[in-house]
Amino acid sequence: MKKHNLHTIKNLVTAIVVTLFFSCNNNISDVQKVGVLQNQPIGEAEDIDLKYTEFKDDTLRLLANLLSPKMLDYSNRDFPFNEFPDGIELYIYDSNNNKTTITSNYAIVYSETDIIDLRGDVQIATHQNDTLFTEQLYYNQKLEWAFTNKAFTYKGITNNTYGVGFDSDKEFKNFQMLEMGGDFELDN
Repeated sequence: MKKHNLHTIKNLVTAIVVTLFFSCNNNISDVQKVGVLQNQPIGEAEDIDLKYTEFKDDTLRLLANLLSPKMLDYSNRDFPFNEFPDGIELYIYDSNNNKTTITSNYAIVYSETDIIDLRGDVQIATHQNDTLFTEQLYYNQKLEWAFTNKAFTYKGITNNTYGVGFDSDKEFKNFQMLEMGGDFELDN
């Protein structure tokens, strides 16, 4: 009797092991689907209207307003970022409430480095009607510094400048160009 029970248990264990062995398969398409899901955004938002404010001296002041049709949140990645595949419109207000408008067809904000990558028909227009046009522009939020290695056009009140490579503070008061051309009017 003991031998019969031992034989039955061995058969049952063997049947379970064989069933588990044959039920596990590595279908390559299923494995690839898992990789795709891990590359998907962790969040998605539509019709973004984000306002960044500051409360100082009992006064609430608007510092920036970001508008975008769509945002994808990839904060689940090793190098987290937010993507704006349909572009952005950003209004930045200085201490005198003067508005600078920044637009692009596409943008990525890298949260660990505070770098914003703007691409496609990038335009920055200040309240003084100075406007920068380029196809790609990076903005360092910590240093408040903009730069590009692409061709640019800068239209100011008194002159138009074009070239390749542009490096500037956020108000275009301190800037450098790698290669330049354009029409200049110099004051003596």
